[in-house]
Amino acid sequence: MLTVVLALGASVCWGSADFLAGERARRVPVLLVLLITQAAGLLIVGTAVVLEGHGAPGGTFWLPVAWGSVAAVVGLGALYRGLAVGAMSVVAPISATAAVIPVVVGLATGERPSSIQGLGIALALVGVGLAAREPAEQGSGRATAAGVGLALLAAAGLGASLVALKTASDADPAWAALAFRLVMVGLVAVAVAATRPSARGRRRGDLPALGLAGLLDGGATLLFATAFSRGLLSVVSVLGSMYPVVTVILAQALLQERLARWQRLGVVAALGGVAMIAAG
Repeated sequence: MLTVVLALGASVCWGSADFLAGERARRVPVLLVLLITQAAGLLIVGTAVVLEGHGAPGGTFWLPVAWGSVAAVVGLGALYRGLAVGAMSVVAPISATAAVIPVVVGLATGERPSSIQGLGIALALVGVGLAAREPAEQGSGRATAAGVGLALLAAAGLGASLVALKTASDADPAWAALAFRLVMVGLVAVAVAATRPSARGRRRGDLPALGLAGLLDGGATLLFATAFSRGLLSVVSVLGSMYPVVTVILAQALLQERLARWQRLGVVAALGGVAMIAAG
């Protein structure tokens, strides 16, 4: 049960962070959004490592950190841009299909969730699929929502990074969260120095909001890494991918976004899947 609480806590933090970062990315260049949020997140994960008092793991620890951080930067960049150009209520759920990658890897490496957890995983993924569709603007048909391509790219990058995070977390969850954050900040800093994006359109409240998003994101990574060290890759990944529910709720409450009937059904299905996973 502790693993479930940790993974769902990560979802709440990630969903809130994605809403804040995605909304600000409508005015602030994505690279600057990434740099500020990832740098702010260092405060959380760095504190955890200091309190733990352990040195960095040795051996091959840094290999998954290296390629996983690249995948995470690509995934987060695509996600924030997608949230900026499309409806958050659609883009966020599509990005949650990132869970498919670690689920497949987990099953391929011998993980065997219980029957009810397996059904819960399937129901959650179906729910995400339903939430990914929105009505066409003209007529009664369905249309692919704006930002879908970016959301799918985000799913691929974030899914791959989850596999790497699981591998690194087996050695030390706190150090895994810190190592990922350090490498990501370095990668984004190089990209910012090379492209020199302008923040001319930003507003006074953008910097504090992005700082808060970074703290939430860092906390989510730490919670997720800890859950990975205690639970199955396939199960924890799906639980952690429930963050779009939080993003959707915030988008509807604060941005007046509205969901179609089948999208609401998808959110309910995703929540039902979480309940089944927890019960298993």
